[in-house]
Amino acid sequence: MITQQQADFYRENGYLLVKGVFNKEEIEQMRIATDAIIERAAKSKFDQSSTWQGDYLPPEQLKKLVLKGFHDVHYHDAVFTRALCHPNMAAILTKLIGPNVQVHHSKMLVKPPENGAAFPMHQDHPYFPHANHSMLAASIHMDDSDMENGCLCVIPKTHLEGPIPHVGSHYLNHKEYPISMGTPCPASAGDVLFFNYLTIHGSDVNRSKRPRRNVLVQYRDPEDPPTEDVHVNWGQGLMVCGHNPTFKEYKGAH
Repeated sequence: MITQQQADFYRENGYLLVKGVFNKEEIEQMRIATDAIIERAAKSKFDQSSTWQGDYLPPEQLKKLVLKGFHDVHYHDAVFTRALCHPNMAAILTKLIGPNVQVHHSKMLVKPPENGAAFPMHQDHPYFPHANHSMLAASIHMDDSDMENGCLCVIPKTHLEGPIPHVGSHYLNHKEYPISMGTPCPASAGDVLFFNYLTIHGSDVNRSKRPRRNVLVQYRDPEDPPTEDVHVNWGQGLMVCGHNPTFKEYKGAH
């Protein structure tokens, strides 16, 4: 699915956009599932906006923004279980991580039209630090994405700098790391952006009349141990490629 040259680009720059990983039918199934999850959540007591709080935007602008973010979407619809284990995904992941690849978690990120919230620049590392930094994110695009509707932006090669102190462990100083520093990664529906969890990334507000629907899956090498007991869920550890060299008993959360 990708060439050695593309894999080398990822290792050098900390990100890689792969075109056409999913076909139109697969993406449409994900869109339908996403809309249904949002509808079910709205009827439950668990619905919420996941807009990041902070001083990166004026308060009056911040309170108008919405971000629908739900973790572990593959627990809510089997279409996402098929997506995160898709043969095309597996072929790419083995080139970027190695022969053994494990799911850490998944989440849905939906920026609604005209008021979809921004993500200030940050690394994912503070949320779930690992010893060998094999962790990467795969952002599956269900819609065409550009700067107008808040596409992802990355700062190439920042994964080589290691962990950087964050403001309140959430995001980087927005004056030192504005979104304008990033390289925009516009994508089409069906494309997947892969980036290391140390690569600085973020996205601007959705100012368009189009939604920006993404599902993000975090993957790791099963032999890369977490350095903190954080961000643990009961379904963590699903093997996507290869095998788990370390035998252990997995138990559900209490």
